Amino acid sequence: MNGNIHIGKLFGIPFYVHPSWFLVLGLVTWSYGTGIAAQFPGSAMGLPWILGLVTALLLFASVLAHELGHSLVAMRQGIPVRSITLFLFGGLASLEKESKTPAEAFWVAIAGPVVSLILFGLLSLSGAAISGGIGAEILGVIASVNLALALFNLIPGLPLDGGNVLKALVWKVTGNPYRGTVFASRAGQVLSWIAIASGLIPLVLYGSFANIWNLLIGGFLLQNATQSAQSARIQEQLARFTAEDAVVVNRSIVDAELSLRAFADQQILNRNPSQKFLVTDAEEQLVGEISIDSLRSVPAEDWSSRQVRDVMSAIAVEQTVSDQASLLDVVKLLEEKHLSALTVIRENGSLVGRLEKPSILAFLQRQAQPSAA
Repeated sequence: MNGNIHIGKLFGIPFYVHPSWFLVLGLVTWSYGTGIAAQFPGSAMGLPWILGLVTALLLFASVLAHELGHSLVAMRQGIPVRSITLFLFGGLASLEKESKTPAEAFWVAIAGPVVSLILFGLLSLSGAAISGGIGAEILGVIASVNLALALFNLIPGLPLDGGNVLKALVWKVTGNPYRGTVFASRAGQVLSWIAIASGLIPLVLYGSFANIWNLLIGGFLLQNATQSAQSARIQEQLARFTAEDAVVVNRSIVDAELSLRAFADQQILNRNPSQKFLVTDAEEQLVGEISIDSLRSVPAEDWSSRQVRDVMSAIAVEQTVSDQASLLDVVKLLEEKHLSALTVIRENGSLVGRLEKPSILAFLQRQAQPSAA
């Protein structure tokens, strides 16, 4: 999975770490180990580094808990979670699809910060109960990180959780989820540029690397916010059209009553023997599909007496789609089921045609031409 290392499963969710995670783990271990060694000079040899590693792992466990908050709420809404990944800048829960309503989207977005705030409270109370020592120091650090994690993620701009909260609110007001995404993405882009500037200006003017993390995080957020805005615009365009709008009229349709000999003669020059042809009956109802390869099951001397319907194969229901389905739903089906095409049929079962990925792309390009002119 893009070079990520599979660790296991949590609540049935695949858990990965990106190779960059190990770099951060080492840096955090060294940083906190050095701090513990300086604060508690009488510690046993090697103990500060062990405690530094424990602190680093607890920090990442907090990030993991944050992402589990999002994931478990999404799963309660019936949304499958593909994976949770820890990487250089934190964690990411990859959801199979969006929430159905703005209220559900809000609860998925807010769940992560809520978990972090709960951990902040519990860890703060635990540290106060211990009252001093290395244990209290570590708990204090982890509590502070959870508070920072919650507050940082509540910044109102995608791809942060606050951006998803903002998206849900705009969705609720406008009734359009794509406008919510674009608005929150724009906010995320503005905030990203501010972060980049805060890291770049000291570097350029004074040669200071003090805010270098602002520069790196700002660049990461800017890239993701831009991608979110672009994706939302494409999805909004796809949602405006139906499957029937994008179907290209073609000749890959044959009559079920056609003899195999006539079918073979018509397609004898076809350079792609595995190409599928849709089969319809006299009422133009879709009844199956056939390819040139299908003829191999019948001796050539019998082709004149046998019909296409005798060797055609059925089309699975999951490979068909209603003519009134939105193009957005069509694209999602193609991706989810790993298909290259779907057969479009009307409510009465009559065939519209086959809709392929290149046809959808060409349709969108045609739609964009007038505005570009």
